[in-house]
Amino acid sequence: MDGEFRGPQSGPMQTTETFDRLVRAEFRPRSTYLNTASNGLLPARTVAALNEAALLRAEGRPLTRLYEDVEASRAAFARLAGVPATRVAAGASVAAHTGVIAAALPAGAEVLTAEDDFTSVLNPFHVRGDLKVRTVPLERIAESVRPGTALVAVSAAQSADGRLADLPALREAARAHGARTYVDFSQAAGWLPFDADAYDFTACVAFKWLLGPHGAAFLTVPEDFGGLTPLLAGWVAAEHPWDSCYGPVAELARSARRFDLTHALFTFAGLRRSLELVEELGVPAIHAHDTALADRFRTGLAALGHEPVPAPGSAIVSVPGLGARQPELSEAGIEVSDRAGNLRAAFHLYNTPEDVDRLLAALTA
Repeated sequence: MDGEFRGPQSGPMQTTETFDRLVRAEFRPRSTYLNTASNGLLPARTVAALNEAALLRAEGRPLTRLYEDVEASRAAFARLAGVPATRVAAGASVAAHTGVIAAALPAGAEVLTAEDDFTSVLNPFHVRGDLKVRTVPLERIAESVRPGTALVAVSAAQSADGRLADLPALREAARAHGARTYVDFSQAAGWLPFDADAYDFTACVAFKWLLGPHGAAFLTVPEDFGGLTPLLAGWVAAEHPWDSCYGPVAELARSARRFDLTHALFTFAGLRRSLELVEELGVPAIHAHDTALADRFRTGLAALGHEPVPAPGSAIVSVPGLGARQPELSEAGIEVSDRAGNLRAAFHLYNTPEDVDRLLAALTA
């Protein structure tokens, strides 16, 4: 059931014309949608796959082929993450993956986290009750690793405001002090190139920048599984799943599939097509497109006298004090978020310079 490893960030670089053509064929939003940090739009091919999967169930046809979509999705994500598919587990949420990592830590272990990071990255460590969870500002997380730190857990891009963690510095600091690293790429995978092999553990939901339906998340682990115990394992986590439906699992999967959760089959049927599109477009091309739009918005904000939260290089732009305008912007057909009083705009492959200019014009009014 395990996929083939073809190398990091697979997928061709696209010309602007090809990029635009592929995007136009897949997306026709009815609003100025600048809210991918909450939910990504579904490509047309994904919607078609979801409909087809639902019909299998409605018409009583076998669902066996949907398990192929799980493995194709695992393999596609592995290529984006730059690791073999044997190191990728398919689950349902970052919180569940964090819980497995938290459960593997010994009592009293120190976990270093960033202030106001997303709850799914943090809370499982807190509910243990016997871990030392230390919290520092994001900008200080690398310098705050110290002897005795067991794990550093952080989001690559902050949900609230798009700030990027200095992951190279964090990686080096962790190595210097013997700490393990756990990075959540939920707000980065799909627009920010990344190498999961650089960290001990990574997690990512698929319904944001990866453009998938809700209900799927991925976990990457080391070849030796990093000391994790598959506490949530069911029959799909067995080396031979269909022979492991009754009684205790006799043999867990020899790959990261031992950490799989029961698969949301319809979700993976759609996600397979979404990941195909991301690979066709290429993450480097998506990154260039998204960050150019974010920079255009930052430039326009400066002309209006607004200063966003500093987040250079991010596809997410957060503007203090403007969050209360989210309802009126939504009424005007512009979808953004209100996060901690900030107006958060997230720019992705289906957005255009005209979308940016429309938001700036609305903020001028």
